[in-house]
Amino acid sequence: MKLGVVILAAGQGTRMKSALPKVLHPLAEKPLLGHVIDTARGTGADRIAVVYGHGGERVPDCFPDPDLVWVEQAQQLGTGHAAEQALPAMAGMDRILVLYGDVPLIGNETLDALLKAGEESPLVLLTVTLANPTGYGRIVRDDSFNIRRIVEQKDAAPEVLALNEINTGIMLVDGPKLGNWIARLDNDNAQGEYYLTDIVAMAVAEGTKVQSAQPKDEFEVMGVNDKAQLAQMERHLQLIRAKSLMRSGVTLRDPARFDLRGSLTAGRDVELDINVVIAGDVVLGNDVKIGANTVIRNSRIGSSVLIFENCVIDNAVVGDGCQIGPFARLRPDAELAANVRVGNFVEIKKSQVDEGSKINHLSYIGDCSIGKAVNVGAGTITCNYDGVNKYRTVIEDRAFIGSDTQLVAPVKVGAGAMVGAGSTITKDVPPDSLALSRAKQIGRVGWKRPQKK
Repeated sequence: MKLGVVILAAGQGTRMKSALPKVLHPLAEKPLLGHVIDTARGTGADRIAVVYGHGGERVPDCFPDPDLVWVEQAQQLGTGHAAEQALPAMAGMDRILVLYGDVPLIGNETLDALLKAGEESPLVLLTVTLANPTGYGRIVRDDSFNIRRIVEQKDAAPEVLALNEINTGIMLVDGPKLGNWIARLDNDNAQGEYYLTDIVAMAVAEGTKVQSAQPKDEFEVMGVNDKAQLAQMERHLQLIRAKSLMRSGVTLRDPARFDLRGSLTAGRDVELDINVVIAGDVVLGNDVKIGANTVIRNSRIGSSVLIFENCVIDNAVVGDGCQIGPFARLRPDAELAANVRVGNFVEIKKSQVDEGSKINHLSYIGDCSIGKAVNVGAGTITCNYDGVNKYRTVIEDRAFIGSDTQLVAPVKVGAGAMVGAGSTITKDVPPDSLALSRAKQIGRVGWKRPQKK
């Protein structure tokens, strides 16, 4: 049987108080809609259609994936109308799963249960029981616990409002029947909208037994309507990810103060201090220790690496046994070989640093190749940009660069050479030589400091 998924993502989201369409607001650095699309793919669906409206082409432009069918709902006339717009895209689908672009944490295990229940009924609802169901449509059952209808909050009588089993909106429907039921919807309700949930009463009237399933975690079916709910969802998702990492052996000093905004592959005995943020795709080797307030994005960190507090590592490669920070920044295309030391307030960009070299203090290394066992003194700068073009600096093995040195690229410092502190180097330095560039020091005996008149 062919499965189609319809994701309703056309809502305006006025309570977000933002020009950004609601479904594009980020959760763990991925748009809300992106989470739902990933889950839809996990069902093995034959076709995925996304109904968009508010925000126009901004929504489909964010997801250029060829496996998605985009359907515009020019007027937002309710969920029934939105599903109707998607019916042509669902032609030939035996079953249709309806998801929502602002319900990001729905899980594949829950959807598997929904699909299994769909083997026995042409209409299966995902419901959940809440202590406070205010704002949600209520599930009305008869004395035999059979679902009879769904009543929206604004249309509900007091005895219906007392019910606490609610409709999540997520449902699995027989494809041909969905088209027949949607064609009979009307907007005779408090909102003046076409409710997709009205198909439940139609199914019951035809003698169809409506099945239901429930998620293990109510957060799976919670929608995001404002920034407070978005923040609550973020913390819940991060705690789920933190617990998963700890079960795999990662030590988190405080799981409530950790953010995984991508994917993390970690070896044995990895320890992360508070407020560490992992973004994009990150790989950590064995025995890696990461200090507080550090951000690592799209990077590979080798084994036995120590990263001190307040570092930023972005699209970089760090070899085994390195020590980084505190307050160090590795920018894109920084590549450190084994046992390199990068100290406080050092910035490295588009540079390779070979084994055993040290850049310990207050330096900028850009567009540079540094050999083995090189010592770069405090305050060293590679002057790689002339205002138009960028040039490379090469520092060969065992060279020593004195503090407060400017290396004006393109320039090479040969193997074993020494550059005296305070030098500005504009020409190549031969191997095993000394280069020194300083103004003559002047001393005046008996000089007196000027006095204020």
